Amino acid sequence: MKKLIERSTQDLHHRVDMQQHVLLSILGQIKDGCPVDLCVLVNCPYRKLLRQVLAETIEVLEETKKAFKSKKLESLRKKLTVALMDIA
Repeated sequence: MKKLIERSTQDLHHRVDMQQHVLLSILGQIKDGCPVDLCVLVNCPYRKLLRQVLAETIEVLEETKKAFKSKKLESLRKKLTVALMDIA
């Protein structure tokens, strides 16, 4: 019985250590100091909203580009398009 209890507690310690490693990885404290994007891990609703707003803004800029022949608006549209791809 003593061996069973020892094995069980060792298993629990191992699982706690693994959980700690996973949490530290998520927090970006492991993996060469590169932060982990938590929004991706939890399917963040703000990320989804941001993608929708960016897509709508790009669409409006695209529709109005002939009416407002502006290099600044064209540049902004391109930057927003790149940002939208980065959020994917």
